[in-house]
Amino acid sequence: MALIDAHAHLDELADLKSALEEAKEAGIIAIVGVGSSLDSNQKTLSMAKANPDYIFPAIGYHPWDIKEDEIEKNLLFIEKNLEKCVALGEIGLDYKAKVKKELQHKVFNELLDIANQFNKPVIIHCRYSHERALKMIVEKKIERAVFHWYSGPLEILDEIIRQGYFVSATPALLYSLHHQEAIKRAPLERILLETDTPVIYQGLESRPKHVQITLEQVAKLKELDMSYVAEQTTANSQYFFDFPDRSMPLFSN
Repeated sequence: MALIDAHAHLDELADLKSALEEAKEAGIIAIVGVGSSLDSNQKTLSMAKANPDYIFPAIGYHPWDIKEDEIEKNLLFIEKNLEKCVALGEIGLDYKAKVKKELQHKVFNELLDIANQFNKPVIIHCRYSHERALKMIVEKKIERAVFHWYSGPLEILDEIIRQGYFVSATPALLYSLHHQEAIKRAPLERILLETDTPVIYQGLESRPKHVQITLEQVAKLKELDMSYVAEQTTANSQYFFDFPDRSMPLFSN
């Protein structure tokens, strides 16, 4: 089954080469490498260049990493390099972070303007800020957004889906009741599979190959055949990230 890991922080891996080899053996046909700071964005772009048509870069500015004296430098780098990326992310809001909410809102607004400027989808982090993040992307008329590792209120999930946006599922489905409820509720046509590599799930340090775990759990929760879930979620990622057909020969028709 051909799968796509829609969200992996590959720059944090010490064993990138073996992680990629294992992913290919597990049927992972593409990985979206996600950046969150100037340093991780630079590394992500470099890895994507070294692994064309397999690692697809997304660069961003995570709310945890916002520092007032570094904002301009980060935004300028993103503006300069976003055109070669499949998405802008990871960006968003985190109301448990130490960064002031007002500063987070300002940076998020500017990043959404950049996404619109380059017509790129956005990968949204929104811990304890789901409603505000959704309101801001709707106000900015963002066309494509995925709410990464969605575990928020179901009524907000309903509005996310109504607006035509996506949510992503992770191996946290093994134990997170809130995440399970969200993925059960979301239509399969609006779900992307990911690992958030190298996050540790119950002692397992994730790698892109573990998107297989996400697949298994989504199929189990929805009582659907795994091959059907794989086909649909891979098609979802292809659409969301606008992958070029040449890199996806299995789905180029």
